[in-house]
Amino acid sequence: LKAAEVALRTGKTYYTSSVGMIELREEVCKKLKRDNGLDYTPGQVVCSNGAKQSIMQLVTALVSPSDQVIIPAPYWTSYPDICRMAGCDPVIVRTEAKDDYQMSPAQLEAAITPRTRALILCSPSNPTGSVYPKEKLEALAKVLERHPRVFVISDEIYEYITYEGATHTSFASLPHMYERTAVVNGFSKGFAMTGFRLGYVAAPLKVAKLCAKVQGQITSCPCSISQHAGVAALRMGMKPVKEMIQDFSAKRQYVLDSLNKIKGVICARPMGAFYVLPQISAYYGRMTPDKKQMISDSTAFCKHLLSEYKVALVPGIGFGDDRCIRISYAGAMSDLEEAMTRLKKCLESLVEA
Repeated sequence: LKAAEVALRTGKTYYTSSVGMIELREEVCKKLKRDNGLDYTPGQVVCSNGAKQSIMQLVTALVSPSDQVIIPAPYWTSYPDICRMAGCDPVIVRTEAKDDYQMSPAQLEAAITPRTRALILCSPSNPTGSVYPKEKLEALAKVLERHPRVFVISDEIYEYITYEGATHTSFASLPHMYERTAVVNGFSKGFAMTGFRLGYVAAPLKVAKLCAKVQGQITSCPCSISQHAGVAALRMGMKPVKEMIQDFSAKRQYVLDSLNKIKGVICARPMGAFYVLPQISAYYGRMTPDKKQMISDSTAFCKHLLSEYKVALVPGIGFGDDRCIRISYAGAMSDLEEAMTRLKKCLESLVEA
């Protein structure tokens, strides 16, 4: 915040380079080397107005209308629509709670066709909180070695937020994957800078140049004030981030304990991000207490929960799994306690049709 204030007061309010200030891109390169063991030059980094823009530009730059992009589900809501906007076809691979919502090598192999151009992978995941262990990523990489046309868009925006010893591995750090991977990251999650709208992609030079061309015709550069704040964030050290994660950890455990007390709810243990994705489909087909409405799917349940209990959750259908609802535990503990009490009361109030 101080860096943003100084930038404003000293007149740093003009256009920067379309791909971002050199100071910011240099700091991104240092971060990627320090945290991920990856060597990039500033010319391989394109800073955008959020990681979502980076993903949109990658898909736009890489795919043709006849191409397919593999997306494991549950997925971040924007991925399939980004593909459709770019004119290609999303291919959804369904994963299960019993597998920690992680796609297997066999599933990946089965999804690849001659039309496959890219794979979008998010670890740690929004919405599941799943974190792929290094050995599972290596197994996926082995499959991709047999399919050289498939490029990987690795969404690593939640990389700092992990629990219980889980560690993040950047896909580009795996053998033979550097030249076939674009690393997408940003400042919204690890640094809690959502409103600054600042993200970046680090990629092979040819791909970075393509992204820069797309960005030059859409938004030009990211906000100059946000870029100065981003430089400060990358230089400040990890103490504030670790304090945030410690706070998340206690809230995560509370939400998990609360869900495990509700009969019929199935919940994988998230090892990253700040979401839980419980399956509540055991309650589908039941009626509201007044027997005026049937809870047929995740949307119907979330509407009922909001209307009658004033709790806002996100239907799982938006993430590709209608059996689920998404809970964020990034709010205050007092709010979470009240919300989980109301969620339990709502589910248990549903009656047989």
